[in-house]
Amino acid sequence: MASVRVGVAALRVNPLRTLLATLGVIIGVASLVAVLSLGDGMEAYARKQVERTTSVQNVFVSPITHDTVDGIRVAREQWPLFGKNDVADAERRVPGLGAVGLTYGGTTLITPPAGGRERAANVAAASASVAGMSGVELRWGRFFTPAEVRDDAPVVVLSYTAAKTLSPTGQPAAMLGQTLRLRGVAMRVIGISGEDEREGRAMSALVPLGLGPAVMTADEAARPRRLVLKAKKVEEVEAVRAAAGAWLTRRYGPWQKRFEISTDQARSAQMKQAFLVFKLFMGAITAISLLVGGIGIMNVLLSSVTERTREIGIRKAVGARRRDIVLQFLSESVAITGSGSLIGLLLGVAAAFGITAGMRAYLDAPIHAGLSLSTMMVAAASAVIVGLSFGTYPAVRASRLSPVDAIRHE
Repeated sequence: MASVRVGVAALRVNPLRTLLATLGVIIGVASLVAVLSLGDGMEAYARKQVERTTSVQNVFVSPITHDTVDGIRVAREQWPLFGKNDVADAERRVPGLGAVGLTYGGTTLITPPAGGRERAANVAAASASVAGMSGVELRWGRFFTPAEVRDDAPVVVLSYTAAKTLSPTGQPAAMLGQTLRLRGVAMRVIGISGEDEREGRAMSALVPLGLGPAVMTADEAARPRRLVLKAKKVEEVEAVRAAAGAWLTRRYGPWQKRFEISTDQARSAQMKQAFLVFKLFMGAITAISLLVGGIGIMNVLLSSVTERTREIGIRKAVGARRRDIVLQFLSESVAITGSGSLIGLLLGVAAAFGITAGMRAYLDAPIHAGLSLSTMMVAAASAVIVGLSFGTYPAVRASRLSPVDAIRHE
């Protein structure tokens, strides 16, 4: 402990030099925290965009509807039809899932609330999770819940065009809460989507999964249905694919001739590689900033060894051991990195939040700093490791000085 006190006290003798050495660590740690936080935030934003606009995280389970005989594709007479019980069972038994979606479509005839001429529309029967997986956003109301899907609740979500066309006032919002009839089945409007250029003038409606056969033709309801299993991360797609095969075996027995499992392997691999390159690039940048701070610490300690050669010689002459000298200089290094990492941590957090606030204002994108406990621990640990690594050589050099030669040093 005496060596530690001597080392810490030595830092106060030359405060300017100590400040400059600490400044290097502050800049290094602040850069590390800011870059890691920004990197985590940008990665989270990129992942959300990928989830919304691509299918790279999806595993598709489809019934096989054709056989190849003599080089000719021959349609099968029947195939398994996935239903809401399959969705519920997959949610319980397939690990690593972010969501399970099932939808199938057809056409329907909609009678307005006040009666009058029926209007034709596309209709899709879907599980509750399809809303989030499809990226469709509602302007008014809400999507149906898992409980409403389970109970076959008579509710419907309309497209903007359908709501506008069916509204007696021509205002889409006026349809919210109204009761329509889809092929004679009364349904309450609980949600209306926003206006979408991709939708054009299409009339469309979304109903709970089990109500599909009631609002579309029998032929449409019997069409093949594709189950979509969405992995939590793009890196887990292959694991979910394997788990999907195990789930099919438990539920349907030998399935290889009845179902096929597919993924967007090429795009999934590209995304995994892109995220990995991004992390490595960020790590390289932060490593350089910490390296600069470590070199500054080594420079200060080497200068300190030269200036305090006589002091070291006197300490060794009165009984100080080599490890005492090493501990003295390492304590100086750790004190510099410890205080510098604390200040750098605070500055890095402030910088990350400030930069992301500016990005949100300028780009109108929901980008937030991804600060986490692991980021702070990595920053603090990295600073201490750098301090010990770059402080070891000056400390060992000081401990090897001969007492007699050191005392004679001018």
